[in-house]
Amino acid sequence: MIDKQTILNGKPCDRSLAANRGMAYGDGLYETILVIDGKPLWLDEHLARLIAGATRLRLDIDGAALREDVRTICAPVKGKRVLKILCFRRSGGRGYQPQSRTAERLLSLWPAPGCELWQHGARLMLCQTRMAMNAQFAGIKHCNRLEQVMAAEELQRSTCDEGLMLDTSGRVIEGTRSNLFVVSDGKLHTPSLNESGVAGIMRERILHWAKAQGIPALQFNMGPSMLLRADEIFVCNSVFGLWPVLSIGCLQKSIGPMSRAAQAHFESQFHA
Repeated sequence: MIDKQTILNGKPCDRSLAANRGMAYGDGLYETILVIDGKPLWLDEHLARLIAGATRLRLDIDGAALREDVRTICAPVKGKRVLKILCFRRSGGRGYQPQSRTAERLLSLWPAPGCELWQHGARLMLCQTRMAMNAQFAGIKHCNRLEQVMAAEELQRSTCDEGLMLDTSGRVIEGTRSNLFVVSDGKLHTPSLNESGVAGIMRERILHWAKAQGIPALQFNMGPSMLLRADEIFVCNSVFGLWPVLSIGCLQKSIGPMSRAAQAHFESQFHA
């Protein structure tokens, strides 16, 4: 309802905008999903993570209705698009204290990224913005993303393709929009996400692939020195897939066989 007690840029607006808890407090979760010709990639895994995160936030999401929303919005898609699902707590007045457990659902479609970096590799930087450590929210994709916003602003001022983020103790956690893998001595390493970071769907898929290939895959607290010793480095997410890393600042790396082997396994799912 539009009234004169709520104004946006000097003009009266719908009061529900001011009451949106996702915008006001980050009280919600989201997923971004690659859609190719109407089919969302790994939808079950994305929705499972969303529901698991909602349980931690004591938020109730109508899973059946959400699946119907996804079907409706994705069915007409031709080619590649990115689906964003945003679930935030129903408004209940001003203040931190939640008045409801019910989640609102907001779905939207966006352009998909190109695939140049898949083939040619990405240049990374170390961001100055640090990630907070909080085991209660680690792993889930909640809406509190100011750390990534500020790190992405750093990235925008550079010539790099992605930025790596450390936590407040100095451990490497992930990229601004990706998970990190390091190859060393034939083993695959990825940072532990027990205290911060997002447990990515693509990250989990790569860990399963490594297990099936008999490749040792370790999750542990990773210091920056691990990047220096790495034979290969790559970053991943479930929208752009896998980018081999060419450099991190002045540290130069080569695209190696394990990065290419992982790409070959997932090629058909991202570039059908």
